[in-house]
Amino acid sequence: MNLNQSIRLSVLAGALTLALPMIASAQIKVGVTLSSTGPAASLGIPERNTVSLLPTEIDGQKIEYIVLDDSTDMTIAVKNMRKLVADDKVDVVIGTSVTPGSLAMVDVAGETGTPMISVAANAKIVEPVEGARKWAFKTPQNDQLMAGALADTMAKQGVKTLGFIGYTDAYGEGWLSVMTEAAKAKGIKVVSIERYGRTDTSVTGQVLKLVAAKPDGILVAGSGTPVALPQSELKSRGYKGIMYQTHGAANNDVLRVCGKDCNGMILPAGPLLVADQLPDSNPVKKSALVYKAKYEAKYGAGTINTFGGHMWDAGLLVATAIPPALKTGAKPGTPEFRQALRDAIEQIKNLPASQGVFNMSATDHAGLDERARVMVKVVDGKWTYQPDQ
Repeated sequence: MNLNQSIRLSVLAGALTLALPMIASAQIKVGVTLSSTGPAASLGIPERNTVSLLPTEIDGQKIEYIVLDDSTDMTIAVKNMRKLVADDKVDVVIGTSVTPGSLAMVDVAGETGTPMISVAANAKIVEPVEGARKWAFKTPQNDQLMAGALADTMAKQGVKTLGFIGYTDAYGEGWLSVMTEAAKAKGIKVVSIERYGRTDTSVTGQVLKLVAAKPDGILVAGSGTPVALPQSELKSRGYKGIMYQTHGAANNDVLRVCGKDCNGMILPAGPLLVADQLPDSNPVKKSALVYKAKYEAKYGAGTINTFGGHMWDAGLLVATAIPPALKTGAKPGTPEFRQALRDAIEQIKNLPASQGVFNMSATDHAGLDERARVMVKVVDGKWTYQPDQ
């Protein structure tokens, strides 16, 4: 053995010695799959950043986070979850960033008996709570909750007719369904429906049809930076009605991409987006500001993002569920512990987080109510709390 080989072996042995205690102490494993690249990267990046802020030890038990990128691809999201469960032996999975991938992951959760907490919004991820969905939870607000707030605001603003343009996937179709129902309840008629893809580069044809229908308002049902495309195109085509967005647009990157075309748009959002502007009486303000302070201390002032908040809240759910799961005597890395963790998440009550107050139950795996929403308007390129809307 020459000197160089000896040095390499010594370094390797030292590295293994250092690594072994870390491996042994990482008794609880949390798998994470997110859309850190692809069309939903503006969602996945702040979610990924937030993982570094989550607790690494609870009740004396080390927690290891294994983070994968699914590139906003449903097939990769499912592949990642199977790898996390089969190869990494995780106790719970958080993800993914968007609805289509999350819906596909639910089947894996049920098949493998692994609790998952989605950071995507569609209610179908957790409703109804039966079959595989008994293992699925989520932290974003249900679309119905936000659609109701939008319909209330539209009615106050005198909107009688509504145009709609949304993604050609489960997110867009889910929003079309809940918004049509919420609008109808307020006497608002949906008069024009268009769709577009997350990766589309033009929506000129769809926008011309929407403008021709002359609705009082138009809702863009998308998430992340792709929502800026129809928003800007409608402005450039001279649309003068009221522009609405879903909470999927509550992202500073949207303001950056959209620029002045975003001014005047109205959307429902989690309290985190405007936490500083909320009255002290708001039950979510204090807990939202805790996350905001931690995130901006690491990533810079003004970097806070509601999608990162969904990851923070998922981490809170896991952290809250770990102590009661451990008290059952079940050992991390076993089916019994995964079951105990699932049961503990389902029993969480009155947990203030960054986006609302969670009250889970056997029939509600989203757990949020009206405290998880506020109305926001973009004024001079800034998110502005609208307490009267």
